Amino acid sequence: MNVIALSPIDLSVSALLILVLAGLSRRLRLGVERQLLFSAARSTIQLLLIGLVLKVLFDNAHFVWVALMAGVMITVAGREVMVRQKRRFLGWRGFGLGTLSMFVSSFTVTVMALVLVIGTTPWYAPQYAIPLLGMILGNTMNGISLGLDRLTQDAAQKRQILEARLALGQSWQRAISDSRREAIRVGLIPIINAMSAAGIVSLPGMMTGQILAGTPPVEAVKYQILVMFLIAGGTGFGTMVAVSLAARRLFDDRQRLRLDRLSLPGS
Repeated sequence: MNVIALSPIDLSVSALLILVLAGLSRRLRLGVERQLLFSAARSTIQLLLIGLVLKVLFDNAHFVWVALMAGVMITVAGREVMVRQKRRFLGWRGFGLGTLSMFVSSFTVTVMALVLVIGTTPWYAPQYAIPLLGMILGNTMNGISLGLDRLTQDAAQKRQILEARLALGQSWQRAISDSRREAIRVGLIPIINAMSAAGIVSLPGMMTGQILAGTPPVEAVKYQILVMFLIAGGTGFGTMVAVSLAARRLFDDRQRLRLDRLSLPGS
């Protein structure tokens, strides 16, 4: 494949867009120039570091190193899910819900794709395993974050309704069923929108990257379809698992609503 290498000067030219945007933010008093510059610098450093890590990993394709990298990715994603919640679960469960859900969904879907669909040798070849897991994790993380946030916010806002349902003899499953269903629906909205717009409104990143790298467009499209289906599966299963576990955690063994297990908004 004929890959056009980018020089530091090329990247500096594109960075001018961020600087101009930050300048406009300051002039218009939007107040986001510092966050914009910090995010741009952080993403640059993180991407350069992960590029070096992946280079070493590709040169030393051992299962232990690939598993360690996957574990770090899932752990960081679990933390991101936790910090994005306005009212997250207190203690280790706030971290464990998202991490466990992503492990069950994203990791399982990635392994299935590597073994049954792509069929690489070895199946954990980092060239395929790490990018695929990363794409599925990123989207699953967003879906789980939205779903959990919607569930906990809904439970807090509808506290009196939920307690009234419990007082009338409904089980916790029945009382929270509407909120749980809505939370799962909200978690699935981003991937549904992405699939609906792909190819017409937007050209997904993976397909665009492959085409720029010289892959035939039809082959790039096939891989993109595969990835989008895997992302949809990972996001759907992960959101369902996370929301279901979170809904159970909102009630104790005596069928009482336990909002005290959630942090206060903004804390």
